[in-house]
Amino acid sequence: MSAVVSLQNVHKSFGSNQVLKGVSFDIARGQVVAIIGQSGSGKSTALRCIDRLETIDEGHIQVCGHQLDGGKVDLEQLRKDVGIVFQSYNLFPHLTVGRNITLALRHVRKLPRKTCEERARQVLETVGLLEKYDSYPEQLSGGQQQRVAIARSLAMEPQVMLFDEVTSALDPKLTGEVLKVIEKLAEGGMTMVLVTHEMAFARRVADQIVFMHHGQVWETGGPDILVNPQTQELQDFIGNGL
Repeated sequence: MSAVVSLQNVHKSFGSNQVLKGVSFDIARGQVVAIIGQSGSGKSTALRCIDRLETIDEGHIQVCGHQLDGGKVDLEQLRKDVGIVFQSYNLFPHLTVGRNITLALRHVRKLPRKTCEERARQVLETVGLLEKYDSYPEQLSGGQQQRVAIARSLAMEPQVMLFDEVTSALDPKLTGEVLKVIEKLAEGGMTMVLVTHEMAFARRVADQIVFMHHGQVWETGGPDILVNPQTQELQDFIGNGL
């Protein structure tokens, strides 16, 4: 299968701090890839480069047919093809849940109001929050707000979804709510890249694990590498319960 996301020898520095040192991996359509590693290993930076929230210094990135290392990139089209959900929900507090979701559909996708509202209800049903359509973010728990953020990305019908530590600010119960939604998306065949510290979850849903260490892909393979790591560094990482 041809890769829908491909990173080849990607380098990225912030000033004198070299964060990515020749990162390469491919993701096929329908695959779920979990990127794991200690803080500072470069995993979130690699994810942000896939959506071109960060530009790279060297190497090649191709995402959904977009070449991101060239001079000109159609960012509007790229953001239609790639959805990203962060640790912080970034919902507009003055807008209802429904309006938070329909906003981009109306202004970016230019869809009619009725179509936007139908799609918003559809994605809210997917994340189990249809009854919250007219609620405001402050009336929701953290887990519910994160599920709305996922619904908002889904509404744009992206080809690839990126998740950057989406449960790290949530308590265990709310984390479970959000992970169930991601698991459901995986079962539906959505191509996803997850930066996560939830090892049990990564082992359950990911087709491929990418372990990053010191800005490099240190070890990669199926979920079984979390049980039988081939490098001392991954063994230490798992052993520390991180």
